[in-house]
Amino acid sequence: MLPLSSRLAIISCVVTLSTTPLVARVGAPRASVRRSPQTARIAFAAQRDGDWNIYVMSAGGGAATRLTSRPEQERFPMWSPDDRTIAYGVQTDHGWELWAMAADGTGPRRLFDHIAAKAHRQWSPDGARIVFGSAGDDPELYTVRADGSDLRRLTTSPGEDRDPAWSPDGTHIAFASMRDGNLELYVMRTDGTGVTRLTHDAGDDGGPDWSPDGATIAFASTRNGSRDLYRVRPDGTGLERLTVGALVTKDVAAWSPDGTRLAFNSAHGDDYDIEIVRVADHRRSTLAQSKQYEGQYAWSRDGRRLAFISGRDGTDAMYVVDADGTRLQKLTDGTTLNPAWSK
Repeated sequence: MLPLSSRLAIISCVVTLSTTPLVARVGAPRASVRRSPQTARIAFAAQRDGDWNIYVMSAGGGAATRLTSRPEQERFPMWSPDDRTIAYGVQTDHGWELWAMAADGTGPRRLFDHIAAKAHRQWSPDGARIVFGSAGDDPELYTVRADGSDLRRLTTSPGEDRDPAWSPDGTHIAFASMRDGNLELYVMRTDGTGVTRLTHDAGDDGGPDWSPDGATIAFASTRNGSRDLYRVRPDGTGLERLTVGALVTKDVAAWSPDGTRLAFNSAHGDDYDIEIVRVADHRRSTLAQSKQYEGQYAWSRDGRRLAFISGRDGTDAMYVVDADGTRLQKLTDGTTLNPAWSK
């Protein structure tokens, strides 16, 4: 028989092993499972059979699967947070419509008529709703469920409202509006109440994007002459300039998943490049540069790689690259647009 001290040590280990997992499980958030950038999927629009359709392929390359087959243009895919649904735009004789389908292409349904085609749209963090802007002379903001039900109009201002972005906790929406005479940033609750103006400048302030921790909102502004990136707290304080002379386009900049960097498009005439700015020290680096178009970037959800569109080889094709600009890989040969990365 083992000595008493040894038997007590064994009993202590058993108790520790049996109770520690219980403590870890109770009240602890479940860690999200993320695929690597090579096994994740990228949805995109391509014109392969004469029409623009939505496709999906492995982020590591290989054959693409066509999800849509309508004769109208089908573009701008957008994965739901759980990757089970893809929202997208469909061009009809009456303008662009918002649609959604299962991630395998089944069950397509129309959610809303007359959306602003190239405008920013976004899923709520819980995947329950989509926020988007309408088309027309007086664009307004709406949300709708992914099954097309419970449509809610959020804004009723006489000026254009655009570029909606959900806060990471799902309680507020930042947006840009012309309601006070020039383009400014605002925040409101997700039901459209509690509108607060964040910026007050004669320059245009637009394209808001929340940092992953919800502490700041990045945006583009012409307040100092050229269009540059700034960030501000959700209460309008703490304005900080992130770039100087970057010639940022009107495309919404995108935070890296860890909140340390922002990807953005810079324009030198008709030459569009993709740059990254490190928020801590404002250091800029070029991610994709050529004499042709470089744009429509999308971060992998672990922040290690980006997908983007480039015309460097004579046609707009899709590429992926590491966030430091290395390991460039071409994924498509034909005309491709609007990449969107899944988990």
